Amino acid sequence: MVIFLDRSMKTLAFECTAHTFGVSVVSDKILSDIRYQYTNEEKGIIPNEAAEYIKKIREKALDEALKEAKVSIEDIDFFSISQGPGLPLSLYAGLNFVKELSLKYKKPLIGVNHLVGHLEIGKFLTKVKDPVFILATGANTQIIAFEGGKYRVFGECLTIGIGNALDKFGRTIGLGFPAGPKIEELAKKGSYVELPYVVKGMDVEFSGIVTRAGQLKDKESKEDLCFSLQETCFAMLTEVSERAMAHTGKKELLLIGGVAANQRLISMLETMCKERGCKFDVVPMKYSGDCGSQIGVQGLLEYKNEKFNSEEIKKLDIKPGWRVEEVDIDY
Repeated sequence: MVIFLDRSMKTLAFECTAHTFGVSVVSDKILSDIRYQYTNEEKGIIPNEAAEYIKKIREKALDEALKEAKVSIEDIDFFSISQGPGLPLSLYAGLNFVKELSLKYKKPLIGVNHLVGHLEIGKFLTKVKDPVFILATGANTQIIAFEGGKYRVFGECLTIGIGNALDKFGRTIGLGFPAGPKIEELAKKGSYVELPYVVKGMDVEFSGIVTRAGQLKDKESKEDLCFSLQETCFAMLTEVSERAMAHTGKKELLLIGGVAANQRLISMLETMCKERGCKFDVVPMKYSGDCGSQIGVQGLLEYKNEKFNSEEIKKLDIKPGWRVEEVDIDY
C-alpha cells in the first residue's frame, strides 16, 4: 500500500501524547518540525508536570513551527492532533489548545492515532511498501502488519514497553530519564550476565527482566547489566519479528519508534533479515521519536475535505487507550 500525499494541502500538526510537545507543518513533504521535551532526571515522567510543561511552551512551539515553514496560520488548510493513546493530562493540554486554534481560525481539526502516525511516517520516509513493523516506543512495543484493511497486532509487550523498561532500569541504577541512550553507551563496555528470557507465543515480557537486573545492581557492574538487558530484550524482539515475517509472508521489516535509534537493536535485526533474504529499514533517527510530523502525515492521509464544524470540534475528546487495530484504514 503506497500512499502519496496531496501536494496542495498543508496541515499544522501537534503531538502531545506524553513528554514531547511537537508542532509541524506538513504537505507532500515536512516543512517544519519543532519539538520540546519534558525531562526529569530523577523520577521519569510525572504526568501533571509534563502537562504543565506543554501548556508553558505550546505557543512558542507553534510560532517556531510556522516560522520554520515560512507560512502563516492563514496558509494552513486544517489542523491535526494526536488524540491518543497517551497520558490523559498531556493529551488534554494539547487538544484543548488546538481546539481553541481551530475555533478561532475556523479551520477543520482531525484527531489521529499516534501509533498509526508512527507507522505511516516510517513508510513515508523509507522505501518500504508493505512491511512487518516493530513499533518500539516508550510505552508501546508491538509487532504490526497490515492485513484485511487494518493494521493488526501480531505480538506485543504484556506489561511495559521496551522504552519504559529501559527507563525503569535506568532509574534503578541512577541514570535518570531518558535512560536508553545512556544504557546503550554503557553496554558497549559490558559482558553478559544471565537474565530471564521471556517470549510467550508472539508476546514479550520485559518487567521481570528489569526486576531481575535491578536485583543484581549491587553484585554486577552497570556496564554488564546494561549489556545483558539490551542483549536479552533485543533478542526477544528479533525472535518474534522473524516469526511474524514467516507467518505473514512479508519480505520487509521496518523498525520505528524512539528505540529505533539503538544501534545494537538495528544490528541484530539487520542480521536476521539478511539471513532470511528480506529487506530491513529504519525510520530516520530524526523522526524515530514522537514528533508533530508523524501526526501531520497521518492527518493528510485521513483528511477527506472535511468542512469546519464548530460543534463537532467542541465534542472532540482524547482517547488515552486507543489501540492501533481499532483504526479503520480507508485511504
